[in-house]
Amino acid sequence: MRDLPAALRPREKLLSHGPQALADAELLALLLRTGLRGQGVLQLAEAVLAQCGGLAGLLTEDPASLGRVRGLGPARRAELQAVLELGRRAMAQSLGRRTVLDSPQTVKQYCQMQLATRDHEVFAVLFLDAQLRLIRLDELFRGTLTQTSVYPREVVKRALAHNAAAVILAHNHPSGVAEPSRADEFLTQQLKTALALVDVRVLDHLVVARAAVVSMAERGLV
Repeated sequence: MRDLPAALRPREKLLSHGPQALADAELLALLLRTGLRGQGVLQLAEAVLAQCGGLAGLLTEDPASLGRVRGLGPARRAELQAVLELGRRAMAQSLGRRTVLDSPQTVKQYCQMQLATRDHEVFAVLFLDAQLRLIRLDELFRGTLTQTSVYPREVVKRALAHNAAAVILAHNHPSGVAEPSRADEFLTQQLKTALALVDVRVLDHLVVARAAVVSMAERGLV
């Protein structure tokens, strides 16, 4: 890094032009700080991104799997997880201040950051207030790689406990295919009916995978 002109060093470039001016590898290099023997930090950052399939792959990779990436020891993995958690919390705060209908992409990204790395199926619910702002996300049910048991009564009880006016349902597909199944469609209608009895609306059901998030509302399935 010292061999680069000052204007091309990631830190100086960021301070002069802002973080948006940096490439993915340059941003990662700032977090890694140092390279390996015979490999500069920028080259290491590029190699890590290549191994993980890019920045999205790095941020949605299972933490245990990152231990197999050359150059990512425990300290660096901890820093990456801290950055990811900061992102989750920032998104949650943003969704708590404005209606989720104003930021559907942020909702998808938030759910992806929460659920995409799980190796088992997780069913979560975003509980929303009367202004459709996020109250909180609760992970209510966990299952196997292929199925989970979701109890409408428990979802209704939790909605009443949070005084929610609406919900967004979300679950992950560990297989990596973000396509709603017929079972997902049936469950959505079942929950929609149960929640309507207590005047709680189902706005969407998101199917989350590492590489994509599918909105069942956008498919006309809610």
